[in-house]
Amino acid sequence: MEQDLYRNRDFIADFDALMAETAARSRELAARVTVQADVAYGPEPRARMDILFPPNMRKGAPLHMFIHGGYWRSGSKTDHHLVAAPVHAVGGVAVIVTYDLMPSTRLGQIVAQVRRAARHVVAMAPALGADPARFTVSGHSAGAHLASYLAAYGPQESSGPEALPRLPAVRSILMVSGVYDLSGIPSSFLKHEAEMTATEASDWSPLTATQLPVPSRIITRGALETAPFHDQARAFAALHGHNGQSCTLREEPGLNHLSIVLALADPSCGLGGILSDMTAG
Repeated sequence: MEQDLYRNRDFIADFDALMAETAARSRELAARVTVQADVAYGPEPRARMDILFPPNMRKGAPLHMFIHGGYWRSGSKTDHHLVAAPVHAVGGVAVIVTYDLMPSTRLGQIVAQVRRAARHVVAMAPALGADPARFTVSGHSAGAHLASYLAAYGPQESSGPEALPRLPAVRSILMVSGVYDLSGIPSSFLKHEAEMTATEASDWSPLTATQLPVPSRIITRGALETAPFHDQARAFAALHGHNGQSCTLREEPGLNHLSIVLALADPSCGLGGILSDMTAG
């Protein structure tokens, strides 16, 4: 039987151990910093964010928002608190957001939620002691897909400016192990879990979206990931290059779809250093 290249569990021997380590590191970090938990950015049950403040917080701090993965049908903000570490290393405020899940919530609604979350974070910045002009975003897997729509419009969204949703001013977007062509998702192992339709896949594939200028975009993936993550990262970076937009394409040596999150959360690693640098600006 042909392997499903989107089913990462089949290609990562220590899948459960890496998930457990990610959650454990998140609990350890949250225990030693100030956390403002479950801040609502909308009325939906999972329209919530956790705000993690750095030690020795200073006014005008940079502000970073992270969007977790889980193929749009799972995932937890609390299990991703560890990503705050590189943000805190440069004095930044880290906001870890979550969102409602498929199949009970449709993909277009999730995109709208994440956009709303980003606008809410920017609006809150002065009250948090952060600088709204120093707002950056990262996302992993499905979170990278969602992060892309903070500076893009889907092909089905109205071309009339008055009808387009308002997007936040983002200084930099880091997209880690993202899915940018959704056409293979409806027939993948996710068909009974996310229940994504072919129309949703067509409407919300970043490779066919209108990409808006951003001062900095970084696209990366682990060297040990399956072919779709490599192919789509290269294609997405090429799209930005064709459009004359700034984009950096990276590959993280020795990392898979889960270990890359641990590297992202480590300021001493190459990828964690990238997150620190983009947060600091």
